[in-house]
Amino acid sequence: MSTTMTIRIESDLKERLDQLAEVTHRSKSFLAAEALRDFVELNEWQLQEIKTAIQEADEGDFASSQSVAETLGKWGVNAN
Repeated sequence: MSTTMTIRIESDLKERLDQLAEVTHRSKSFLAAEALRDFVELNEWQLQEIKTAIQEADEGDFASSQSVAETLGKWGVNAN
C-alpha cells in the first residue's frame, strides 16, 4: 500500500532529481521513494547494531587487549 507525502527540498536537489529521472526513465516519485527506503533501512540497521553493541558492552563482552594487539599485529600495526 502506498501513501502520499509532501516534502520540501532545496532547488538544486530537485534539479538533480529531475535530471536523474530523465536519464533513468524513472519517475521522481520512484527515485525519491527508493532513496528514502535505502536511508531508512541503513539507519535501522545502524541503530540495531548500536543497540546490540551496547548490550554486549553491558554484559562485559569485550575483546581483551591481547586479542586486539594480536589482530592489529596481523595487519602490521603496532598497538604499543
